[in-house]
Amino acid sequence: MATVELRFSAQPEHVRTARLVAAAVARRAGVDEAVLDEVRLAVGEACSRAVGLHRSNGISAPVRVVLTEEEKAFSIEVGDEVPASGGVGASGAVPGARGAADPDGSDIESDGEDEMGLAVISGLVDDVEVTSDESGGVIRMTWPKTPAVVLP
Repeated sequence: MATVELRFSAQPEHVRTARLVAAAVARRAGVDEAVLDEVRLAVGEACSRAVGLHRSNGISAPVRVVLTEEEKAFSIEVGDEVPASGGVGASGAVPGARGAADPDGSDIESDGEDEMGLAVISGLVDDVEVTSDESGGVIRMTWPKTPAVVLP
């Protein structure tokens, strides 16, 4: 199982680099060429979401991207360091739910953007899992690898 780990400061300009690295590693891992645009877009969306969460919560820790080549699949995890509020555990995480909105509704706009990003990712990736706990959140996306064709 080969793994590539990328960490970058929560700056929007670094998202493009993460997309390019993800596409290159996915290609090398054997992900179908027809799916590479979806990989790029999904990683861009997940990284943009993590950058936004870090910046809006004043977190200076880097965004973490882990690309893993398994026997029959290729997975990407995008992690942020924003703790879940409201006691949502990793097993009970709800996509887009980082906690309840303030009584005055001030978090409604950021929650809407968060849910929109997760909806885009869900539309691009068949196998996606979103979890969050007190140490942060992770979006795990998995794509099947194309079996190598052996010529006679």
